[in-house]
Amino acid sequence: MRGWSGLEILLRAAALSQGWLCSLALLSLTGCGSLLRNDNAEGVALYQQGNYQGAITHFQQALAQQPGSSDCFYNLGATYHQQAKLFARPVDMQTAEQYYHLCLARNPNHEACERGLAVLMVEQKRPAEAIALLQSWAERQPTNPNPQIELARLCEEHGDLRDAENHLMDALAIDPNNTRALVALGQIRESAGESALALANYSRAISIDPKQPAVSARVIALNTAAQANASRLAALPPPVLPPVNGSTPLPAAVSAAIENTGR
Repeated sequence: MRGWSGLEILLRAAALSQGWLCSLALLSLTGCGSLLRNDNAEGVALYQQGNYQGAITHFQQALAQQPGSSDCFYNLGATYHQQAKLFARPVDMQTAEQYYHLCLARNPNHEACERGLAVLMVEQKRPAEAIALLQSWAERQPTNPNPQIELARLCEEHGDLRDAENHLMDALAIDPNNTRALVALGQIRESAGESALALANYSRAISIDPKQPAVSARVIALNTAAQANASRLAALPPPVLPPVNGSTPLPAAVSAAIENTGR
């Protein structure tokens, strides 16, 4: 199971998913006027319907009502980013990056925007810039586990599982109960054949947040496999060794069993 899937290169199922866009738009609703609430909500609804140009119009109207809103800049960046990917329009990708930078200029710790911009950089074959962006985020927020998780994803996507595991361990050192880090670490260990360690990571994640059906399925699968393996090993007969020269002869029944085994 690759629970990190969803993005083409980095942070799969993160920055550009509808869930991220919706959560940020809803976040921006709190404490704002009714017109801003309506435009953001309408923009999210249109985005989810695939009407990106309509969503852009409403997000721009929301931005006009609250100039400089980092959430509005992010929503616009994410929408242009998705539109660029679907319709292969480089100009939309450039516009998306501009909005991401505007968002981070006003809120350097905007997590969804950090992810979105890192994804964009990797998609444009700029992994070094993506790493530098995430490392800068980690340095600014040393008590936040999320930059370490995103760095782990980047390492994992480039096949560097050792560094990915190290970043996840760093994330868990910051927050031992972080289920995202636990599940990600479990996935890396499962792919490496370390089933017992993976099971321990998954089980801890489930004990913290039971509402993870995909992770629960992996716990069941790994437990079933472990039980089947234990049963197979228990069914094997104990090994019978031949006598060493000069030792006491084996009983006749044991000697006969050895001879039959060798035929």
